[in-house]
Amino acid sequence: MSLASFLGLAQTALELGLISSLTVLALFLSYSMLNVCDLSTDGCFTLGAAVGAVVAISGHPYLAIPAAMGAGILSGFITALLQTKMGVDSLLAGIIVNTALYSVNIAVMGNASLLNMNKTETVFTKMKQLLEGSFLSSQYKIVVAAIAVILVGVFLFLFLRTKLGLAIRATGNNPDMVRSSSINPVFTTIIGLCVANSFTALSGCLLAQSQKSVNIDIGSGMVTIALASLLIGNAFTGKGKVPVRILGAVLGAFIFRLVYTIALRFNMPAFMLKLVSSVIVVIAISGPYLKKQLPLLKRRFSHRTGRRNA
Repeated sequence: MSLASFLGLAQTALELGLISSLTVLALFLSYSMLNVCDLSTDGCFTLGAAVGAVVAISGHPYLAIPAAMGAGILSGFITALLQTKMGVDSLLAGIIVNTALYSVNIAVMGNASLLNMNKTETVFTKMKQLLEGSFLSSQYKIVVAAIAVILVGVFLFLFLRTKLGLAIRATGNNPDMVRSSSINPVFTTIIGLCVANSFTALSGCLLAQSQKSVNIDIGSGMVTIALASLLIGNAFTGKGKVPVRILGAVLGAFIFRLVYTIALRFNMPAFMLKLVSSVIVVIAISGPYLKKQLPLLKRRFSHRTGRRNA
């Protein structure tokens, strides 16, 4: 692989990695901070893409962003409501909402499974026009995605330092202690999932506007991708401070997309890519454990070798 080819792959991975890192940051809030595994991610991602596409097609590319995030907030609210007010297990609540969102997304897309945005103005085309003639003119997609990631990252950092943010983190660490401290864990769970799902929907909206099309399966496997990226980021940052972990989440998204893009470069069949995602998740999860077990395995191997030589 030539240097030019690798740089091209890295640019593609950076574009997709920045956009998908918004979903990773959503999981960082819900999974790492709130300790809730939200399996509605796939459907919420598609919802954000569908709502954003419909609003952009109607001639409002900027309005598409808050509209998509609002739809994500509604999705997170319903998921949280099932968990906190109706006694549904968090995993099951996510599955239920994800299943229901398939029908909702089809309805939003006008009973179609595909929306074409080739002749639609998007935030990316607007940025391309704005940067025309500058040295960043060919990097307009990265610029838009980077601005979104920076804004979300800064917001998340500041939000987690507020009283409400600290209450959300405390709810994830010890809900019983939170109840004894007169903090309502129902409220913190609802707010946390609403904010997280707004990030997921924003990610879907930007991906739809970037590739100028929306397929009903655009969010398929997104929870796996985001979880793998989050775990890869944790492998680099560990249990560091929040800003470092936020940067780690973005870095993990880029690394995952780079591996994914390289796999595509080697003409891997499309049906194998889900397997690649699963393998990356397994490596990310089991890597720290195997690293801890390595010295023990070495000692056992040396002990057995010594006994055989004796």
